Amino acid sequence: MAIFSLITAGFTALFGSAIIGNLVGGALAFGAQIGLSKLTNKQKKQKFTAVQGEVQMGGDVPVDALLGTGKTRGQRVYYAKWGKGNKYNADVFVLANGWNDGLETYTYFYGEKKNLVARPAIGGEAAHFGVDGFGDLISIRFYDGRPGQPVDQKLVNDTAGLGKIWKATSRLSGLAYVVVERKFDSSKFDKGRPEFEWVLRGLREYDPTKDSTVAGGNGPQRIDDPSTWTHTLNPAIHRLNYQLGLRGLRSGRTLIGEGKSLGQLDLSSYFVAINYCRTLRKGKPIYQCSLWINSETDHTEALSAFDDAMAGYGLNRRGLSGVVVGAPQIPVLEITEKDIPADRPKPRQPRKSAFDLFNHLSGQFTSPEAMWNPESLKPIVVNADVAADKRARQTSIDFLQVSDADIAQYLLNVRYRQNRKGGTATVPVSRRVGLKAMEGEWISYLGKVWMISEWRCDEDLRFTFVLTEVGPDIYDDGDIEPGPIVIAPVAPINPSQLFTVSNFNVFAGMIQGGNGFDVPALEFVWDPPDDPTITDVLFVYRVDGTTEDFTDQCAEPELGRYRTTKNILSEKVYVARATIKTNPDRLRNYTPWRTTPTITGSLNVQIGLGQVREDVKNRFEELQGEFDNVWTRVEELTAAFSLEGAVGEIKRQELKASVGDALAQIIEERRVRASDDEAIAQLYTGLTATVGSNLARLIVEETARATADSAMASSITSLDAEVDGNLARLISEEQARATADSALSSSITGVSADLNGRFAGGLVKFEAAADQSGVNARFSVMLRATLADAFKGSGFYIEIYTESGTLKSRFAVKADQFVVWNGGSNAFLPIVIENGELKSNIANIGLVRAGRMLSPNNKVDFNLNAGTLEFYS
Repeated sequence: MAIFSLITAGFTALFGSAIIGNLVGGALAFGAQIGLSKLTNKQKKQKFTAVQGEVQMGGDVPVDALLGTGKTRGQRVYYAKWGKGNKYNADVFVLANGWNDGLETYTYFYGEKKNLVARPAIGGEAAHFGVDGFGDLISIRFYDGRPGQPVDQKLVNDTAGLGKIWKATSRLSGLAYVVVERKFDSSKFDKGRPEFEWVLRGLREYDPTKDSTVAGGNGPQRIDDPSTWTHTLNPAIHRLNYQLGLRGLRSGRTLIGEGKSLGQLDLSSYFVAINYCRTLRKGKPIYQCSLWINSETDHTEALSAFDDAMAGYGLNRRGLSGVVVGAPQIPVLEITEKDIPADRPKPRQPRKSAFDLFNHLSGQFTSPEAMWNPESLKPIVVNADVAADKRARQTSIDFLQVSDADIAQYLLNVRYRQNRKGGTATVPVSRRVGLKAMEGEWISYLGKVWMISEWRCDEDLRFTFVLTEVGPDIYDDGDIEPGPIVIAPVAPINPSQLFTVSNFNVFAGMIQGGNGFDVPALEFVWDPPDDPTITDVLFVYRVDGTTEDFTDQCAEPELGRYRTTKNILSEKVYVARATIKTNPDRLRNYTPWRTTPTITGSLNVQIGLGQVREDVKNRFEELQGEFDNVWTRVEELTAAFSLEGAVGEIKRQELKASVGDALAQIIEERRVRASDDEAIAQLYTGLTATVGSNLARLIVEETARATADSAMASSITSLDAEVDGNLARLISEEQARATADSALSSSITGVSADLNGRFAGGLVKFEAAADQSGVNARFSVMLRATLADAFKGSGFYIEIYTESGTLKSRFAVKADQFVVWNGGSNAFLPIVIENGELKSNIANIGLVRAGRMLSPNNKVDFNLNAGTLEFYS
């Protein structure tokens, strides 16, 4: 959190682009940003497993290592034979790189498991073994790859007289290997030369939770002393050591892994993951795994394999790499309506598309009892889910990096439950919430539990959470039972037979809007398609007899019903048609046009005006805020200019003359700054003249800033004149800003005059903006004045804006009295709007829509809604 606090503190100076933190990788991951790669049958370049099943020959092989415990045939690097009739022969097999823990006390050859018998060391080997039942016919000497390991002197001596010798310098530093010497005996080796398969306890690994020099750690391990490291099956420790990387003993360069430093890792998340993986379940750690990695391993896929083994997710938090372990959490907070800005979109998908759901899941794990070969797990099928999905949808996922059946079955159960949780939501949140929660944490929202799968913050300090539905039931310890059969699975239909939805129709009416009032709406209905490849239903509609089309879409085609209020007018007949969106895409067509049997409902004019009033009120409040902010920026013109971690130069020139109380001064300062991903150039000019307390000042600041994904140029000019506390000010500000997906330009001019508590000011602003949601252009004028305790504000704005993908325009005026007058003639009285009334002497109207007409003397009351006409004497 210290790093994030530093970033937050420097937002004003540093922001040139949005900050995004998210969960990445992990085939067990789920949500908007986390793809179910294995569940969509995406093939990985490398199959991650605890077994290396082939003997490697020659020198052109990748550098490899084993994290955990696994089986290997090794790389044969030397073979020799000697004695009468070549009775003796020897092989040298390199098993893995790095300092390994040791050999298990058994091996495989001739298709059988053979126990190893410990023998006294005869040289510098880490362990010496024979094979049970073979007496002195087989000698196995194991070297674990520790720094400074000695040569196998016996092999040097045995091969000294041969044409191809084992050199005295052949220590194979940094490599774990075995020397296998055999004495031929036809009764024991009647099946030919044995092909050995070794079970190796792999790398000794660094565990920061056992390092007292690391905050939160406790123990003797040290990152710079491999002799203190230990062997483990903990997938979180494997992941951390892969990110640190295996380095060459002499060169120090990274041979395997990412080669990061501890400072680049989110250790707090790793501590949680490591400790949770040690938690006992059924008398054994809840998560364990082993897998082979090499110098050609794709980092993303390797990290994903570790994440899979602990039902977790890769984490990128404020630039630090970490992990979220698969475990139930306590929600850190609850998001309520008051935490969500009302003016920002909140897309939500309450459940997954049927195309992404599965109800039959199978898989495999690596079984040591089956000579480290794959064995099947208990398939998971839930009949209630089959009924809900209307057919069996089957897929598989393998956990070949897991060698414990109970752990692998638990992971398969977790994966199934994760897949059935499908809701996603993108929620804009307040700064309080945005700064309190981080990606990977759980929160409560709308009565459900969610995980923050992505955390976003833009340059305006607006926070957004991308949420994925979760729950503690995902990690239930019990098995998943099939349950009673609800319906028999329906035979799959051929998706190519569906070109659009069936029995489409449209109806008109009214529904309750967000403010509690009824608004006109359309309802589209169709037969729910029994086709998982249909992901959306698209609608096109328009007022009958017109040509302007409007569109909307439903992301849940299986509902068979969708309502819209987008661009729907009152008392109109509409026509509509529909089509489908599929994954993968295919040939589609539209349904025939359908016409609503009735007109849409009537929007009460008071309700409509109330909505406009709120919109205009909010806009004028924004303009009032801009009026205040522009004078604040004047005070900030002389603020410090800095860029964290940057290098740059400042050149300052000053010209000054003073006599008594009179001072004249000119300051020019040129500033440049550059960092890895940001550059700033700035020119500051200040002219000041004072005599006593009388002041005249002109300040100009020009700035150009560029980052990796944005650019901004601005110019601010401020003029001040003050005599005996009477102050006149003028400020002009121009700014142009662009990012990868937006552009903004604005021009502001502000004036103010303050005399003995009498204040008058004005602001003129012209702004144009474009982003992914649409375009906006606005010209606004704001006036403000105070006299003693009286305050008055007035203004107007003209704008073009985008609403639901449609361009609209508006002209709004804030005034006690609005007058339109034909100044060329005195024959006509003006049109006046005052106190909420429109006053006009003459009206020439072709059509009047009204609810009630009342004479000025209240003697005639024509209630058009009730259909009554009343006369009073």
